[in-house]
Amino acid sequence: MTSKITINTTIAANKNKVWDYYTQPEHIKKWNFAHPSWHCPSASNDMQVGGKYSARMEAKDGSFGFEFEAIYDAIEPGNSFTYTMPDGRQVTVSFNGSDNPTELIIAFDPENQNPIEMQKGGWQAILDNFKEYAETN
Repeated sequence: MTSKITINTTIAANKNKVWDYYTQPEHIKKWNFAHPSWHCPSASNDMQVGGKYSARMEAKDGSFGFEFEAIYDAIEPGNSFTYTMPDGRQVTVSFNGSDNPTELIIAFDPENQNPIEMQKGGWQAILDNFKEYAETN
């Protein structure tokens, strides 16, 4: 098994706001895409162990889209959570800090269709989009 890919960012906001903006569907729909030509028209989040996370990502022109889904394995409210995607890959998201700023760290198992750098770049682009959204709203 290849080692996890880790991405991170530091957000100029307190940890509670960062947690809420990252986990609440009404916010997820506003930042969960890697490029401005894409959007996230729907999201749902049953944030409990065994609960399902789902977000639809698609090109604004309708040419392509996919459902990103996962089931929660562990949740430490306000601090971290781990989920598993349908293909068995696991992701851990950690929120570090208390007041301001908050460091957000995501570690995920790579898939084997795309190069590691491409996967890291795509996930980082979404995280950068989240940072911009969280800091300007």
